[in-house]
Amino acid sequence: MAPTYSKPGPQAVNPDTGITRLGPVRAVRWAASSVAALWLLVCSCSSESPPVVAPAPPTDPVEITAPGFPPLPIPPDNPTTRQGIDLGRRLFYDPILSSTVSMSCASCHAPEFAFTDHANTVSTGVRGLRGRRNAPSLTNIGWNLAQFWEGRRTTLEEQAGDPVPAHDEMDLPWDQAVGRVATDPRYPPLFRAAFGTPEVSRDRIVKAIAQFERTMVSVGSRYDTFLRTRTGFTASERRGYVMFFNEKADCFHCHVDKTFTDFGYQNNGLDSIFTDTGRMMISGDSNDLGKFKTPTLRNLAFTAPYMHDARFATLQEVIDHYDLHAKASPTVNPFIRVSGRTLGLTAQDKQDLLAFLLTLTDSAFVNNAELQSPFGP
Repeated sequence: MAPTYSKPGPQAVNPDTGITRLGPVRAVRWAASSVAALWLLVCSCSSESPPVVAPAPPTDPVEITAPGFPPLPIPPDNPTTRQGIDLGRRLFYDPILSSTVSMSCASCHAPEFAFTDHANTVSTGVRGLRGRRNAPSLTNIGWNLAQFWEGRRTTLEEQAGDPVPAHDEMDLPWDQAVGRVATDPRYPPLFRAAFGTPEVSRDRIVKAIAQFERTMVSVGSRYDTFLRTRTGFTASERRGYVMFFNEKADCFHCHVDKTFTDFGYQNNGLDSIFTDTGRMMISGDSNDLGKFKTPTLRNLAFTAPYMHDARFATLQEVIDHYDLHAKASPTVNPFIRVSGRTLGLTAQDKQDLLAFLLTLTDSAFVNNAELQSPFGP
C-alpha cells in the first residue's frame, strides 16, 4: 500500500491567481493646521482608486502517512505543503547550491538507488575531496530521530544545512548560496508560493528541502503486500522471514518491523579497535564507542555497498559477518555473536535470509515520478 498524501478542501481564494483582494483603505482625516487640512482634502479627492493589498498566496497542506508507521514528526514551524515540497524538490536537484554548479543533493542521493551514492564507498565533493562515510539511504528518512550516521543533527532541517558549506561536499558558503538562489528569476516566485513572500534565506532553503525529503516514503514492497495478505512469498522467503524475526538469525532486535530500524545506535561488531568512534564523537560517552545509527533494511537491493564505511560489497558478505566474523569490544551489542559464538547458519539458511531481505525491495519507490528531478533528463 502506498503512502497517503492528503490535503483539505477547496481554497477560499482565487485558485488562478492565489491573491485575495482586500477592501478599500479609508483615509483618516486630521487637522493640525489649515495647510494640513488642505493637503488631506487634495489627497482624498485624487485617490479614488483604493490600494490593493496582495496577501500571501494560500498553500495546500499535505499530510503524509504510511500504514503501520508511527505518525510522521513535523516541526511546528515547517508544516508540509504542496508548494514547499515542490520548491524543495527543485532545490534538492539543483546544482546551484554547489560552488562549481556541478553537484546537487541528488548527486550523492540518487533516486534510482533509493537515494544513495550507489557503488561508491564514500562520496567525492566538488573539489575532489572524499567524504568520511558512505552516503546513507534517504528511504523513510522523515521518521529518523536523528540524522547522519552518528546522529549529529536532530531534524531534517538541521541536516540539510550541513552539505552546502562542507568543503568535502558542495563547498559553497551559505551567504553565497542564498545570493545565487535569490538572483535566479525562477526562485523568488516559488518562495512566495511556499512561504508567503519572495524572500530567500538559508532557513527557508533547508525547510523546503526537508519538506521534500519527508515525502520519500517507501511502503510498497512485496513484504508490505505479504503483511496484508499473508500470501505471495516463496517457501525460501517464508523461511527467511521466520529466521529474521526469531533468534535463529537474530535480526529483529535492531531492525524492528515495519520501519526495520530501532532508530538507535549500535556497535554491530565490525571492529575491536575503532578509527571512527561513531556516536561517542557526539555524546562524549565511552559507552557509545563504535556505535552508529541503525539503518533501515528497506530497499537493500539498491543501496550497496553496506555499513557506515561501505566495507561490504554484497548482502552475502553482510550475512557472513553476522554469522561468523563479528568482533568483540566493550560496547558491542549483546545480541551480536562474538568470541567464537556463531549464528550457525547453513548455506540454505543464508540463501533463505537473503531471499527475505530482497522482499523489502520497493521498485515503485525508486521510480516514483514525484521524487524524480523536475529538470528532466
